[in-house]
Amino acid sequence: MRCSLTALVALSLAVVSLAGPVPSPYNVHEQRSVIPAGWTRTRRHDDVATLPLRIALKQNNIESIGDYLYDISHPESGNYGKHWTAGEISRKFSPSDETVSTVRDWLIENGLASERIRVSPTKGWINVDVTVEEAEQLMNTEYHVYTHVTGQEHVGCEAYHLPEHVSPHVDFVLPSVHFDTKLKRRSGSAPDPARSIGQPGVGISPKTAGTISQLVTELEQCDEYITPICLRALYGLVYEPVATELNSYGIVEYTPQAYLQTDLQMFAMNYSTDLIGKEPYMVSIDGGYAQTEYQGFEYNGESNLDLQYGMTLVTGNQTVTLYQTGDMVEGASFNNFLDAIDGSYCTFEGGDDYTQDAEYPDPYGGGYEGPEDCGTVTPAYVISTSYGYNEADLTPFYAGRQCAEYAKLGLMGVTVLYSSGDDGVAGNGNYCLNPNGTQTADGMIFNPSFPGTCPYITSVGATMVKPNATVAQVQPEMACMEVIYSGGGFSNYFAMPSYQQSAVDYYLETYPPDYPATIWNSTGLSRGFPDISANGANYVVAVDGQFELVYGTSCSSPVSGAIFTMINDARLAAGKGPIGFINPTIYSTGFAGAFNDITTGSNPGCGTEGYNATAGWDPVTGLGTPNFPMLLEKWLALP
Repeated sequence: MRCSLTALVALSLAVVSLAGPVPSPYNVHEQRSVIPAGWTRTRRHDDVATLPLRIALKQNNIESIGDYLYDISHPESGNYGKHWTAGEISRKFSPSDETVSTVRDWLIENGLASERIRVSPTKGWINVDVTVEEAEQLMNTEYHVYTHVTGQEHVGCEAYHLPEHVSPHVDFVLPSVHFDTKLKRRSGSAPDPARSIGQPGVGISPKTAGTISQLVTELEQCDEYITPICLRALYGLVYEPVATELNSYGIVEYTPQAYLQTDLQMFAMNYSTDLIGKEPYMVSIDGGYAQTEYQGFEYNGESNLDLQYGMTLVTGNQTVTLYQTGDMVEGASFNNFLDAIDGSYCTFEGGDDYTQDAEYPDPYGGGYEGPEDCGTVTPAYVISTSYGYNEADLTPFYAGRQCAEYAKLGLMGVTVLYSSGDDGVAGNGNYCLNPNGTQTADGMIFNPSFPGTCPYITSVGATMVKPNATVAQVQPEMACMEVIYSGGGFSNYFAMPSYQQSAVDYYLETYPPDYPATIWNSTGLSRGFPDISANGANYVVAVDGQFELVYGTSCSSPVSGAIFTMINDARLAAGKGPIGFINPTIYSTGFAGAFNDITTGSNPGCGTEGYNATAGWDPVTGLGTPNFPMLLEKWLALP
């Protein structure tokens, strides 16, 4: 098996883990080791209270999804480029009839009437309303009420058990140990990490060094000011698209983050005249819209950056789709976006977790009242997202379920890019891990990002032009070490995929990090990230009527997405398919030298200097920055 999604890396840092069997017909299925900060267990839940149990059924063949994806993504495979249809994916991974009947029979045998048990149309999950007493007897557990410092309450348990013959058919049960309760903004409390990804200061977000007072257009100044001409020179991106009607590029934004058309036009007039009068094609997901009620860098910086550079580099001839996700009240998570582009994901492995993901129609009133977007949106061939979480913000089950969906998108021929993070080996906000799994500013354990650690996406780190260097030099770039540090490291949840094993093994053997094994995942068995990098410093961006200098892997992802979109254009014009999931290809020996190797710089964090950029792959800049002419030549040579 190339990369098993279920092969979660065993590490004491994991918040939720599978435990071994107990001396009874039941086994511990999930167990939580710590109560999250801000919460206190206050009392046992009432026996007669109702619990809406949602049982996520194990997907058929899901343990082989990495093999299927590798088979169509590796350039040496006879099936390279033979992407699947959505129908083929649904048929391959739907839970088996045996799984559905085993779980259903277990519930009936424990006294639950068959009419109380509801199986979803896609067979992805089973719903049953039970009393707390019934749930406790059913799963050999105790349900408690937990109270947040804000006063909000949450119902959950420390662990739950399932029979030995049932456990292999179940991914997880809700509510249980998944302690990611949605803290409602209406009550004045802080939002949870997933559905609030668009809120200012949450997750990965670009940084600004302030405004600039003069117009910059010279290649000689690229070490101080990055403009589109600098990026074209750095990466050899000289290409006019010819298959624009066949091609597609999508950029995802999360409300209240929004672009301003006036800023896009201000940028166009100075740096991209073929965008004058143009705008992105906006697709609203779950009530998303380009809001103008709130303005400023914290609301417009991300979206303006993504679109100004993403649209410019693919030229005004190529339409760029803006996936504006979530309304102003509920917000949205990555899962809400994935629901919209793949209807099967709405119920995959139990469907969304509404303690994490936004629920539509808005159950609290005041927000988007329409139905949840479920399979209503066509995915673009390349999708760039400049947002991200800390891996530890999410449970392994939540992250694993989402990661499997990225694999399905890859099977359909979609290239998925995510920023790797801006805090080096630390997590967002410079938070690091503690031995008990919590995250604090004074933690000492490296804190990787997600989805960057998912082996089925392409994680993009950040570089910068060296001080006083020019783009004409052989290698003018280094790892970004101004304002931000390129996120990188090793997953605590996901195993190393086979496509990167040789590259990562070489790094660990040749440049072993000189840190104790207690502060980083030194097993040599976990997913390393980022995969590639692109410039992420000193971008000139129009924000609220003035130009600002912007930094972050938020710059790197849309630029990389634009480059891969142009490669797709050339392939489509030649009658070939899109490049799809690129990782097995870019790590292959046939693509050696197709990225500009970055060997200078590091990514500090958690009280350390982080990892070093080295020859070959490294957990700072990955394989390096794209060499467009070479990548184009190599991909055009593939079937």
